[in-house]
Amino acid sequence: MPTTHPRQSVIRNYLFPIILLSSIAAGFLLGLWFKSQVIVIKPLGDIFLNLLFTTVVPLVFFSISSSVAGMTNLKMLGRILFWMLVIFIFTGIVSSVLMISVMKLFPPAVSDITLPAMASDGSHNHAASKIVEALTVPDFIQLLSKKNMLALILFSLLVGLATSLLGESARMFNEFLQVGSAVMIKVISLIMFYAPIGLGAYFAYLVGVFGPELMGTYLHAVLIYYPVSIFYFFVFHSAYIYFAGGLHGLRVFWSKISLTSLVALGTGSSIATIPTNLEAADEIGIPKDISRMVIPIGATIHMDGTCISAILKISILFSFFHLPFHGPMTYATAVGVAILSGMVMSGIPGGGFLGELLIVTLYGFPPEALPVIAMVGTLVDPPATMVNAVGDNVASMMIARILGGKYWLTEKEQAL
Repeated sequence: MPTTHPRQSVIRNYLFPIILLSSIAAGFLLGLWFKSQVIVIKPLGDIFLNLLFTTVVPLVFFSISSSVAGMTNLKMLGRILFWMLVIFIFTGIVSSVLMISVMKLFPPAVSDITLPAMASDGSHNHAASKIVEALTVPDFIQLLSKKNMLALILFSLLVGLATSLLGESARMFNEFLQVGSAVMIKVISLIMFYAPIGLGAYFAYLVGVFGPELMGTYLHAVLIYYPVSIFYFFVFHSAYIYFAGGLHGLRVFWSKISLTSLVALGTGSSIATIPTNLEAADEIGIPKDISRMVIPIGATIHMDGTCISAILKISILFSFFHLPFHGPMTYATAVGVAILSGMVMSGIPGGGFLGELLIVTLYGFPPEALPVIAMVGTLVDPPATMVNAVGDNVASMMIARILGGKYWLTEKEQAL
């Protein structure tokens, strides 16, 4: 069987981001040259945005419900699932809070750019009513709108749980959910073939209308994200591992995780790292009943790197729309949206678009906001994927420590 040269593999994995960035650069030049006249190609970008937004509802429903429905024997796996979710949420909160702190010190460098203002219904309902409206809708058909994403997510979780509890009697419906999830991911991949044209055209429009000041924002975003993500990767992961296995755990972990890190950087896909991540987990000594569940599920819903980038994107959008990004409720909402944006990612290259779609829809930003943060997502994708993928192995070790006791790692090695 012929082998692929490592250099060819890297080129193939990064070909799409290179094409995407090239098309955006071309759009930038068109916007500079033709200025406001470039608005004639804006419909090409509108087509891309409309295609993406029409996939949001079915994609979120199938991806979440199929993941929950695929969990069998919930009673036996309950403790693992419980601690997995606790750790996923905990590390997501930590990574989000870290980025919020950084954004307070280094806010986005946005000039006098103002995108179209968000519509407001002028309502001033009480907080309790807002929570009810966010989590539920009075009619099923209202679930089929990107304006009610939290209600859709809750409904999807209930459908998946009910399917799993029914077991064999719901086997055909379970298969329908699994196939539906696979189909929607394929739909996204097909739409992404049009992304270079759509994003290039829309970026030309943004630059032609709002000026080249946009590029200063992206440079600032990169200069913030890369150091923060690398700091989190080494310092916070080491802290988690020290809790899980002490100094011995640190030595074992960092000696076994390099291949997974490189695969994540080279592919931009958390799912692509599952084989090497599982192999590393076996070499570290993580019990297979833990790693075989946590790592595959984590590849689709555990995204600390995405949480970090989501806070950055939210902060940038708040600056674009001249909204105040401060206060406990604002921060708490941003953390929640960041965690949810990671949960709806598909774990494949370009999957960040799904999280960006969720950010835009949950906050109610206009469609023009999506291309703005899509560029940020493309630029920060390699280190974000590395943090995401390696974090699944870190979470597995933390769960092993909680369920197996302080000396789980040495006892595992002695048993071999």
